[in-house]
This record gives sequence, structure tokens and C-alpha cells, in this order.
Amino acid sequence: MSNRAAAATRVLIRGARLLDPASRLDRVGDLLIEGARIAALGGSICAGDAEVVGAEGLCLAPGLVDMRVQLREPGAEHMESIESGGQAAAAGGVTTMAALPNTEPPVDDVSVVEFLARRAREVRLAKIHTYAAATKGLAGRHLTEMGLLAANGAVGFTDGTRAIADALVMRRVLSYAANFDLLVVQHPEEPSLAGAGEVNEGEIATRLGLAAIPAAAEVIMIERDLRLVEITGARYHAAHLSTAAGIAAIRQAKAQGLAVTADTAPPYFALNETAIGDYRTFAKLSPPLRSERDRRAVVEGLADGTIDAIASDHAPWDQDSKRLPFSSAASGIVGLETLLPLSLELYHNRDLGLLELIARLTRNPADILRLPVGRLAQGSPADLVLFDPDFAWHISTDDFRSKSKNAPFDDRPVQGRVVRTIVDGRTIFAREA
Repeated sequence: MSNRAAAATRVLIRGARLLDPASRLDRVGDLLIEGARIAALGGSICAGDAEVVGAEGLCLAPGLVDMRVQLREPGAEHMESIESGGQAAAAGGVTTMAALPNTEPPVDDVSVVEFLARRAREVRLAKIHTYAAATKGLAGRHLTEMGLLAANGAVGFTDGTRAIADALVMRRVLSYAANFDLLVVQHPEEPSLAGAGEVNEGEIATRLGLAAIPAAAEVIMIERDLRLVEITGARYHAAHLSTAAGIAAIRQAKAQGLAVTADTAPPYFALNETAIGDYRTFAKLSPPLRSERDRRAVVEGLADGTIDAIASDHAPWDQDSKRLPFSSAASGIVGLETLLPLSLELYHNRDLGLLELIARLTRNPADILRLPVGRLAQGSPADLVLFDPDFAWHISTDDFRSKSKNAPFDDRPVQGRVVRTIVDGRTIFAREA
């Protein structure tokens, strides 16, 4: 079936394992879609004229909500576009995305927010929301019109892959955000410490002769920001946590009652710094892959709820940006199509229960962004993912629908595969038998 949306007025998904973290629902049953909404769910449902989708042995959950994606449009559509990113999301079970503002031009003006919303409506695949820049031109100096941008659809404010480094500027961002009850998302890496670093500080960096980024660069930025959160009372989100110390700082802030949330991405619990091997640029990330101790701390942070969400941190790059000497190569990997199977490793390894894992991919990021998605409930949007949690396969980057193939997971064995993705009652992806 084509990945283009296929509409059906009434669809009955029969015999699936229904998973809804919000209501703690975990049972086998049916779900009926009428138009763009969930009409009923639970036991056996009779719907005579509905299209029937047999789902015995499969799991049905809210569509994944990916709160950290780079789509490259406008400005670098040869790496990724809203359409190709939407197709990749559909194949990965992602029904809602929040895109970073580091495009060309950056999302620091209402006109760019409106452009992205219009393009998403035209493509009609996954739902796309956007962050807006916290500072003009992502330059870290002058604040954007945050209230106006939020009124026109921005779901939060961040300088994307750059830390808001100046403490006074960050205090002003947080104060402005607090006045409008807006979300501020930080790339937590102290830039003067990170400098021109490329990999995690340690034995591997020394052996390979590469400039190193200390783990302290993460926690120093987080701890500074948390002091400013105490002063301002703003909602603060730390992106892609990668170190034990950074996670401990967020854990303490939550214990103090601060309005703080955090996410991580699959590389930080599925890989450690040894994945760099002999200068593998496809394993070059920002923040970098860390030590095994830090990887284990990420898993523990997910298990105890310190880390609220798992995001793909999808960062597409073309071959010319990655097939370079390590110090010259761009940082980041694609992740939309591997988000679910890599995350399911936490379930198969018994680090998290299935409902707890699905919560970190659906309800929790939706709640952080205050979006009305991420739930299986009567009347909720029919944004759904049907998947086989046990299907064994090997990741093949050649099969990615993303325009870019930069990922360190090629040929990795995984369990769990998306079978069907539905947005507002429309099937946007169905895997051929």
C-alpha cells in the first residue's frame, strides 16, 4: 500500500493488545475509528459496515510523539524535507513531531511558523509542530517575540542544537517564558568546555587523538539553568541527557518540585563511546556517545522516571557532511525509523515494562508539549501505531525512507516492527505482508 494517506470513514481494528499509559489500559480488544476520532475501544465491538483490520498478536498504542526532530526545510531540502521526514515518521510509527528551529531561515519569525504549518497540511502525513528560536537568529543574544510566536503555534522555545550560553540571556528567556507559561528547551552543553570537542573525554578520545568533551559540560550547564529556574519559576526541559551527573541533577530538581522535564534519545541507551570504533563518523553525535557507566545511568533514569521522554533526535545529513575526517564531519544521526525498535530493547531487556516504555514515547512528550494526543480514549484523535513487539529483523539504512542514511545502527538486530500507522483515522503507512 502507498504511504500516502488512505481514508476510510469507519475502521475496526480487531483483536489487538490495547496499550494506553494514560489510563493504564493493557488488554486484548477492539478499537473503532469513526472519521478522525476513536469512537469506541475495549472488548468485542460490532461495527457492521466498518473496514476490518485484523490485529491478533499485535499491539495497538497511541502514535509516537517525537519531541525532537530536525526536518531541514526550509533551506536544506536535499537532506530532508517535510514530505520525506513525514514518510520516515510514518514508517516509524510517529504520528506527531516537534521540529527544531535551526532551519534556513531559522524559525524566529511568525512567517516561518506559518510556512511550516502550511507545508504540514499540504503533505498530510505525520502532524508537525515547531519550536521557535529563543533568540534571534539562534545567536544567543536578543530574545525573539516569544509571546507572539506561541500565539501562532510554536510549542516551545530553544536555540536547537546550540546551548543558550549567556546566563543573563537565559535568565531573560526563562523570565519571559514564565510570564506566558511557555516551555524552554535547552541543549545542555557548556560551550566553552565543549569547545571544538568531538567525542567523550576518556581513554578512547586519547587513543584516537580526538578533541574531547568532558561529561561535566552537561551537568555544569544544567545546574546553572536550574538555579535560574528557581529564580524565574519557568518550565524547563533538558534535551538528550547523556551523563550520570546530568541525570542526577534533574532528579534532584524534580525532588525539589521544580517544573523540570527531560528527554534522551536511543543512542544514549543503546550505544556507548566504543561505537566510534576507528573514526566512525556515523557515530558522531552532539552530545557525544558516553561511557558505559553513563549509558547505564540513562537506562536507570528512564526506569525511575527522571527522564520523562524518549525522542529520536533525528538529525539528517547528506553523505558529503558525514563522509569526512572525523573532526570535520557533522554531528547527528537519523532516528525516526528506528525510534520504536531501539526503544523496545528497554522492554525486551526488562528495564521497563511495555506500558512504561510507551508512556515515554507518547503520553509524556505530549503532556510536556501540551498537545491533545498520545492517548487511547473515546473521542481522542485516531493517531495510532499498530506494531509487532517481538518481530525479529535487522536494521537496514538502505531501506530508510528518509533522504539521509546517517545512522550507526546498520545491520543491528532488533525486535519490534511497525505494521500500520494512522493519523486522524487515515492510514499513512501499512507494511506489505
